[in-house]
Amino acid sequence: MLAETICTAVAAAGLGIAAVTAYRRRFRAAVRVAAYALVPLGLVLTGVVRWLAGTAFSPAAWVGFGLLGAAWLLLAGTRVAERRAGGGRGRRGAAAGEEPGAVAPGATRSPLDAGPRSGKAKAKAAPGEDFDEIEAILRKHGI
Repeated sequence: MLAETICTAVAAAGLGIAAVTAYRRRFRAAVRVAAYALVPLGLVLTGVVRWLAGTAFSPAAWVGFGLLGAAWLLLAGTRVAERRAGGGRGRRGAAAGEEPGAVAPGATRSPLDAGPRSGKAKAKAAPGEDFDEIEAILRKHGI
């Protein structure tokens, strides 16, 4: 009886937090919080101990399993939406330290790609010309 009361209170508090999160327009997080909040309520309604004792055909138990299934579907749905939106825990390129315009090994760049390699190629300067410019800058600054 005490465990059922505690689980119900935890579920109610979690649903309240989900409502506040949704009010702040963070809908994916709100759905995730609501899914986690439904788990204790689902566990209470399944009556795991009573179910083992022979009440497997209790309608409340099947409603509890339905709530657990709904919580799982909500969590899975937010994961799919997160992957499609491009958000999430880690982005592969940023986590690996790649440059934003980098191309995967073996891949070719499209002429439409904007990046450091697009545009006209610079003519390669002779080795002596590079040092002449550097020397001129150093002389200008008195070094």
